Formats: sequence, C-alpha cells, structure tokens
Amino acid sequence: MEAPSSPFRVKPDTSSDEALRHIRTANTISISPELFEKLYLTPQQAVKGYLRNTFANPTPVALLGFLMSCTPLACELMGWRGAGGNGAATLGTYYFFGGLLMTLGGILEFVLGNTFAFVVFCSYGGFWFTLGSTLTPSFNAYGAYAKDPTEPWEGLTSDGFHASYGFFLLFMGLLSLLYLICALRTNMAFVTIFFGLFMTFVLLTGSYWEIAIGYGAIAAKLQIASGAFAFLASLAGWWIFFAQMLASVDFPFQIPVGDISHLIRSGTKRAQDKERFPA
Repeated sequence: MEAPSSPFRVKPDTSSDEALRHIRTANTISISPELFEKLYLTPQQAVKGYLRNTFANPTPVALLGFLMSCTPLACELMGWRGAGGNGAATLGTYYFFGGLLMTLGGILEFVLGNTFAFVVFCSYGGFWFTLGSTLTPSFNAYGAYAKDPTEPWEGLTSDGFHASYGFFLLFMGLLSLLYLICALRTNMAFVTIFFGLFMTFVLLTGSYWEIAIGYGAIAAKLQIASGAFAFLASLAGWWIFFAQMLASVDFPFQIPVGDISHLIRSGTKRAQDKERFPA
C-alpha cells in the first residue's frame, strides 16, 4: 500500500505560483529539488544534515542589502533630481547594506550548502565593500591620483583613476555575465537582475574610459544608460524580494517569478537518462 503523502510536501510538478501559496518556512515544508530550482537562486544540491529544515532562507536578507545599495546608486547615476558624485552620498549603504548584508547572506548560503548563491552574494558583497572603500578618503584610492596631496578629491576627476578603475568594472561585468548564464536554470526575475547588472558594468566601464580620454559628453550618456540598467536590475530584485516575503508569511496571494528551470535540464538528469536509455 502506498504511504500517504505528507501535507507539507510540494510535488515536483507543482507550478511556482501554486507552490508559493503553500510554502511558509523551511522548517515546515519539504521542498523537492525541482521546486527548489524554481523558487531560489540556486538549483538544489544534495547536502548532509537538516540545516535547510532548521534555519530560515537567507536569500531575502542578501537581496535586501543589494536593493538598498543598488537602487539609490542607479538613481544617482541617472542624475535624478540633480543627484551625482559617483554615489558618494550613499557611501554608508555600501558598507552596511550592500557589503554587510550580502556577505552575511552569502555565508549563510554556504552553511546551507547553496554554492551558487554563496558565491554570488559574497562576490557582490565584496563589490559594495570595494566601492565603499574606494570612495572613503582614508583608503586614499583616488588621492594617489591627485596632483596636489592636500586636495585628494582631485583624484576622482583624473584620467588615470578612471582608466584604472574601469578595469575593475569590466571584470565585474564579466562575472555578471557568467552568473547570467547560470541563472538560466532559475527564474526570469534573477535572469533580469544579472542581465541588468551585466549591462550596468559594461556601460560604466565605457563611461570611465571615455572620461579618461576626454570625451565627457559621451561618458555622461553612458553613465545615464548604466543607471537605467541598474534600475532595471533593482526593479527585478524588488519583485523577487516581495515574492519571497509574501511566501514567508503565507500571504493569501502570491506573485509569479517567471520560472524557467524547466527549459534547461540538469546535467544529473541528462546523465541518468543516458544510463537508463543508452544509445
């Protein structure tokens, strides 16, 4: 006789919307690997222990750190209401929201065995710490480029600083592209986030390099465009953050996240099919 199924288990073929209506907390729900791919940043991997059934999902707190840093910066890059200064006005958010919360979330993802989420959150947390330290006078990152040591802020307008910092932004764009490819096994919300970040870093790289060679008008347009893509990434982030928070309190309605995990089958399943049906 077949054992009765647990009322707290969500079947693999359940849609994302239906699953979100049932999922409240990780300690009351048994989530299938297929469903895990739909709702979280990473496909589920086999790990020892029951930490996922004990601790809360750290993904929302890392997303919050990202959103509270990226959204204001996007508005500043676009120059809304006269904003500017390369994000210096929101320096504290880069440390205490972006850097701290994303790194903390990444460490907790490591504890739960979510490798992809761990790497993503810690790397972007490192980016926010780097951006914050670059804009902090005591680090003297831009002061080294100032002609007058008593006026370190002049370094922020120097050609050498922009040409050099552009390489960091370029490789952050490459990192975001790799994440974008990996995110094709999750949902459209995360794909949109990584696409927006990839375009943001690429356009910011172009902006910094155009400033370095004296084309300020083109650089300004590229900066505005980068801010627009950062804002797009932020909107997608707010969407998935809202979806996860609604699910965490078992709200009576949920919002879709655009599940696309079924479009690319996992390598494990492909290998199993080959063993089951050899050519």
